Amino acid sequence: MKRAMALVAVLAIVGVVGVEAAGAAYGSGSRAATIKTRHTSLGTVLVDSRGRTIYLFERDKTKRSTCSGACARNWPPVTTSGAPRAAGGVSSGKLGTTKRSDGTTQVTYNGHPLYLFVADQNRPGSTKGEGIDAFGAEWYVMGTNGKKIEKHGDDS
Repeated sequence: MKRAMALVAVLAIVGVVGVEAAGAAYGSGSRAATIKTRHTSLGTVLVDSRGRTIYLFERDKTKRSTCSGACARNWPPVTTSGAPRAAGGVSSGKLGTTKRSDGTTQVTYNGHPLYLFVADQNRPGSTKGEGIDAFGAEWYVMGTNGKKIEKHGDDS
């Protein structure tokens, strides 16, 4: 229930702030994305260069993203302008890219398109998006093995 209320609040915030502001907060800019690791209460997870937690979307059955529009405003894709770089415990062999429908290049890991969560924006290491069911499937933090980390129960 707490997660559902948090998602509603996030959707309202994104609607007020606007598409451009949400996109600007997460844009990877004009350089290659760096994917690294961080220790959290869920274990060691993938994060971007700013320490923001990375998620996978279970609706994505291939490396092609199924998240666009309102979905991408709430779950911004991790994008890059060059080959993504691995740091820490990240396997460079699992990093890849895919073209999005808007022409940008999205980073993949172990064949999964990577995303951030708008509610984690100002809190590196935050995992507020863990286990949320939105836009047709559930969202999970990604581990270094390239698989979801599933938290059981709702103690957030």
